[in-house]
Amino acid sequence: MIRVAFSLAGVLICLLIIWITAQAGLARLLAKHAIINASLDSADKSVTLAPGDPESHRVRAAVLYRMKRLPEAAKELEQAVSLRPRDDYLWLELAMLRDELQDSAGASVAFDQSVRLAPHYAYPRWQRGNFLLRQRRFDAAFADLRQAAAGNPDFVPNLLDLAWGISGGNVRATENLAQITTSKMRVAFAGFLAKKGKTREAVEQFALAGDVSVQTRRLLVRDLIATESFDEAFEIWTFGKTVGSESVMIHDGGFEGSLGFEEAGFGWRISRSSQASRLVADFSQRHTGSKSLLIEFKGDSNPDSPLISQLIHVEPSRAYRVNFAARTQNMVTGGLPLAVVHDASGEHKRLGESAPLTSDITDWRVYSLEFQTESNTRAVLLSVQRRNCSTSPCPIFGSIWLDSFSIEAR
Repeated sequence: MIRVAFSLAGVLICLLIIWITAQAGLARLLAKHAIINASLDSADKSVTLAPGDPESHRVRAAVLYRMKRLPEAAKELEQAVSLRPRDDYLWLELAMLRDELQDSAGASVAFDQSVRLAPHYAYPRWQRGNFLLRQRRFDAAFADLRQAAAGNPDFVPNLLDLAWGISGGNVRATENLAQITTSKMRVAFAGFLAKKGKTREAVEQFALAGDVSVQTRRLLVRDLIATESFDEAFEIWTFGKTVGSESVMIHDGGFEGSLGFEEAGFGWRISRSSQASRLVADFSQRHTGSKSLLIEFKGDSNPDSPLISQLIHVEPSRAYRVNFAARTQNMVTGGLPLAVVHDASGEHKRLGESAPLTSDITDWRVYSLEFQTESNTRAVLLSVQRRNCSTSPCPIFGSIWLDSFSIEAR
């Protein structure tokens, strides 16, 4: 009889466990349905089936929040927190909801508890920092915001933007509020200042950053060029580079270095747009140096799209001459290639162009083009492209070689 009693007790316990598990599973399914469909009825049933499950109460709070029933949602979150008091994210959700309900005291308690439970997590500190900022407790707010940004670099741009707004756009005050001392922070601040038009200050921050990656330098140069801050962009681009002593120059005019699609500064840029042409280094043909650039045409290409181009830092109100060498072979087209110079700022006015390359030049021939910069010109764009055709499409076949680009002030 004792054995039978123990056996029956075991069966009853197993059935109870199965029933509890089934109840919990059904509650979770109802909670999932409630979230997906914003169903308060499903959320209510989930809480009824599993009143001791904090997740059911959290889901019901979420549904009530979507229904704009914020006070009820807050009470439901409080119930979830009481059931799982060491969950930092539940405390954070409760803090943000209380803040929305303008319960500053209650929000403060919940924010503090969330940060206490997860002291090394960036997100709770970031949210508490923003809450303190709205309370105008600036010192405490920026202490949290800085620590959050140190833990998660994604917050750095927002930290700079908040400091900039609080300081009224003052560079030094922003630097102090954000406590910009590390190399990464200075690089981020330099990019931020470049976008704000504080280009000289951006260069200063970049110089203080020390050694930076090529990618970082490229991004800052790109930002400065986007704001037409060509002097500062050229200064950053040449920082640490071995360049000629001339104040105005064409970089790698003989194509001795490597070419790529990543150039965002004052080197050669290759067009990605045309699939009907191929650009390669040719060691068998050269005007000067060890090689030249060979462009092979295989069909239709857009005459308005440059095949290769370079941004050149120049002085305003000056006359310049660009020289280059070219040869061609078996070229057939209604739109011959030529070199063109545009102002890099404003409306990109065309300043000058060379004579078109003739269809068959068996020997190297030197071409020139002259142009005059305007009073506000700080950079020009030199490009090799095609003349517009009288018909469209306008195919081109054959090959050209380019070499020995140079520029001189007249």
